[in-house]
Amino acid sequence: MEQSNKQEKALGIRDVRFVGGYPALTHCPTDGKPEFAFIGRSNVGKSSLVNLLLGRKSLARVSKQPGKTQEINYYLVNQSWYLADLPGYGYAKVSKRRREKWHRLIHHYMKYRPTLVCAFVLLDANLPLQKNDRQFINQLGEWQVPFALIYTKTDRLSKRHLPEKIKAIEEALLEDWNELPPRFISSARDKMGREELLHFIYQILQDLGRADDK
Repeated sequence: MEQSNKQEKALGIRDVRFVGGYPALTHCPTDGKPEFAFIGRSNVGKSSLVNLLLGRKSLARVSKQPGKTQEINYYLVNQSWYLADLPGYGYAKVSKRRREKWHRLIHHYMKYRPTLVCAFVLLDANLPLQKNDRQFINQLGEWQVPFALIYTKTDRLSKRHLPEKIKAIEEALLEDWNELPPRFISSARDKMGREELLHFIYQILQDLGRADDK
C-alpha cells in the first residue's frame, strides 16, 4: 500500500517549469536529469499532447500552422525529469536551410544526447504510416534509441475504425521490425492516454533509480 501511494503521488504533475528553448545540443541543460523526448511530423498534435500530459492548457503553443516548435523546448517536471519537445519533421512552410537545420538538430539530439532515456514518436491515427515516419522510426532502431509510439487524434475515428487504422499502421511497421515497441492511444480532446503515459514514464524513472518519492 505504501509503494502504491508513493507511485500515485509521483504520477501527479505538481510542478512544471519551462526551462528554455535551445537551438543546439551544446545549449541544453547539463544537470544530468533524465529526458523524455516528444517528436513527430509537423501538425501531428504534439503541442496538444504535451499540454495534456503536463496538465497545462497552454504551456506548449498550439497552432494550426505546422512548424511552430523551432528549437528543443525543455520543461522541468517535479524537479526530477525533463520533457523535451522537439521540432516536427516533415512539412513546414519554412526555407530549405531552416528545415536542414532542424534535421541536424533532431538527429544530433537523438544520436548524442546521453540523458535521453526514451523518445515518444507521435503518429496520426487517421493516416496510413507515412514515409518520413517509417524512415525516422527505422533510424531510431539503427541508433539504438529506446522509443515508444503514441497514436494521436484518435477522437476523430469511430470505435470501429480506430482498431483498423492502428492495425494497418502496425502491419506496415512490422515489415521492418520483428516486434513493436510500447504503444499508447491518446486524444487531447478526450483527455485519453495521460495516465498510461505517466505510469510508463514513472516506471522508467523507477528502473533508473530516479523515481520521485517526495
